[in-house]
Amino acid sequence: MSKTIVARHKVGDIDVWLKGHEDRVSLFAPAVSSFKTFQDTDDPKSVVVVFEVTDLDKLKSIINDPKNQAIKEKHTVLEPIKMSMPVE
Repeated sequence: MSKTIVARHKVGDIDVWLKGHEDRVSLFAPAVSSFKTFQDTDDPKSVVVVFEVTDLDKLKSIINDPKNQAIKEKHTVLEPIKMSMPVE
């Protein structure tokens, strides 16, 4: 069973970040079944990713793994990455 998780962060260059979609598909595949990306209407450098998560611990591990820092830099991801989950 999957759980919907929302992640929000800023980017240095939205065009570079958007071109990295396939890298994100590969990176997150072990922890998510799908995701959609959104851009804030009032801040083009603020993005939201809505994940259908199959393994939340794995997703957190991927996002926080120092060896993935190069991917973040390549796609101009700016910290912090804030994750939210549904309130039940």
